[in-house]
Amino acid sequence: MEMDQMRAYKAHCVVVCFPTQGHINPMLQFSKRLERNGLKVTLVTTQAFHKRLSSLSTSITIETISDGYDEGGWAQAETMEAYLDSFRDIGSKTLSELIKKLSDSGHRVDCIIYDSFMPWPLDVARRFGIVGAVFFTQSCAVDNIYYSVQQGMLKVPPSTNES
Repeated sequence: MEMDQMRAYKAHCVVVCFPTQGHINPMLQFSKRLERNGLKVTLVTTQAFHKRLSSLSTSITIETISDGYDEGGWAQAETMEAYLDSFRDIGSKTLSELIKKLSDSGHRVDCIIYDSFMPWPLDVARRFGIVGAVFFTQSCAVDNIYYSVQQGMLKVPPSTNES
């Protein structure tokens, strides 16, 4: 690449959100920071959740993928397990289609940043040979609790000492 082309190039990050308010807000704020630092950002959410974002005013490009429940999201699913299975299967397929569409339109995706509640976008990133990065939407205190439980330093549920 020539020097002028290198200066004009902006990395393109696709930010994939878990479709609930407590997850999309931190990822939207992070996306705005990326954009302020010169990156092109495409925020991705489900079709059902996007309908709730109609009043959202942002310079960030928003795209949608399907979770298999396009009219009502997780509330439409029989169970949460059924929703998560459908979101993984159909979401992976439609996210792949979106990445191809963006690439075909001249906006090659360089990175997928995804919510820690849904690890399957990393598989999609790997299939395309692009970088995947997890984003933890909860506080670091909660992450520390998860880590402590996983390492066996904290037992769940906590035992009570009765005297």
